[in-house]
Amino acid sequence: MEVVSLCSQPCAARLPLNSRARNSMDRSAAISSRFLPFPRTRSLRDGNSLRHIGSGPRHPGSIQAAISSISKELERGTQETSSKDKDLAFVAGATGRVGSRLVRELLKLGFRVRAGVRNAQRAEPLLQSVRQMKLDLETGTSGTEPAEKLEIVECDLEKKGDILPAIGNASVLLCCIGASEKEISDITGPYRIDYKATENLIKAATIAKVDHFILLTSLGTNKIGFPAAILNLFWGVLIWKRKAEEALIASGLPYTIVRPGGMERPTDSYKETHNLVLANEDTYFGGQVSNLQVAELMACMAKNKKLSYCKIVEVIAETTAPLLPMEELLAKIQSKREPPAETLKDLAPLSDESKPSKPIMKDASAKMQEQKLTPLSPYAMYENLKPPSSPTPIPSTSGSLNEKNVEFVQPKSHLEPTSAGVTPFEQIVTPKTRPLSPYTAYEDLKPPVSPTPSLPTY
Repeated sequence: MEVVSLCSQPCAARLPLNSRARNSMDRSAAISSRFLPFPRTRSLRDGNSLRHIGSGPRHPGSIQAAISSISKELERGTQETSSKDKDLAFVAGATGRVGSRLVRELLKLGFRVRAGVRNAQRAEPLLQSVRQMKLDLETGTSGTEPAEKLEIVECDLEKKGDILPAIGNASVLLCCIGASEKEISDITGPYRIDYKATENLIKAATIAKVDHFILLTSLGTNKIGFPAAILNLFWGVLIWKRKAEEALIASGLPYTIVRPGGMERPTDSYKETHNLVLANEDTYFGGQVSNLQVAELMACMAKNKKLSYCKIVEVIAETTAPLLPMEELLAKIQSKREPPAETLKDLAPLSDESKPSKPIMKDASAKMQEQKLTPLSPYAMYENLKPPSSPTPIPSTSGSLNEKNVEFVQPKSHLEPTSAGVTPFEQIVTPKTRPLSPYTAYEDLKPPVSPTPSLPTY
């Protein structure tokens, strides 16, 4: 009778009276990493357990006080879950070629990393490489061992229930998963890993409200072009990667999609002779880049989330490309979504610093630059620079001139009106027709003649 009277109260209706509600509350407590003393259904049936909840006797007021305290704990746990750790990053596929390098690059930039792996035993090489790292003194974390900032989390992305607790309160999520090249006979691999597992991760990140999602795909996902389109022969891998890209764009999360070129052959030393080239989507269909260069770029994006806001970046490496900072390369890529107002304010000083200083030019070139016109001649850039002109030949003073044969071409601007006191030379050089031969302008200059062959002597 007492249980019925408690359940009839309006406030008691909010208690978890069935196992389904109890499991949902336990799950929310586990996400916030706080295990709260929720009352079980058995507590309502056992009178002694009710005294454990409230300090007073068993009456509706004590139950209501217990419920209010539990509600406060739940609200506080939800706030802790929603508040993201700006220095915490979650890496999916942390044991892969790009993922393992990405973990180390994030640690170098001062992040704490939750490395999502399917099997913790396979993460032992990653732990060994992290233990051998030496953090840069510029990060200000030289006193902390890199291994202390790394957490290995077992997470199967094909199981939706494992993903949300693994993400935790990470502010940025980086996905480097892909179908295994060793299991090429598995025709469902690209569908399960490149699409469905990535989609599960995107949905969990949407629920967790991460600040930024960085996805690694490939060249040629959105437009057919060779040689990138050859990858579709391996069970349509580019098609499923494009489906994952579309799911990320439709999620509404701030994102960056990285499409690298071929990463099979280049080693880590590739960056010493090849510099990064970034381009907008559907620009390249071929090219190579190393795994280390892609990992460094993704870590830079995680550090500069506002600079890489909602962008699709294609990346290759070339020997002829100039060596530029990654931030400057990212600033040139167009965003697919209008950044928030606060993001625009933060990016304004960076864009001003990245612009080169304007050279000091004269009025003519300045007007052309304002009108965005390309000058047809380089002499318009400078006031005193004029195109070279042919010198006016000076006639020989020795000898007499042949008035009938000599005609000299002179610009009209230099001509002066004839008068009674003109010299014979000025009368001669006044041109009316163009001379047929340059030899007529000089007395001593004659055209070459062929030598006369001499007769043989006997």
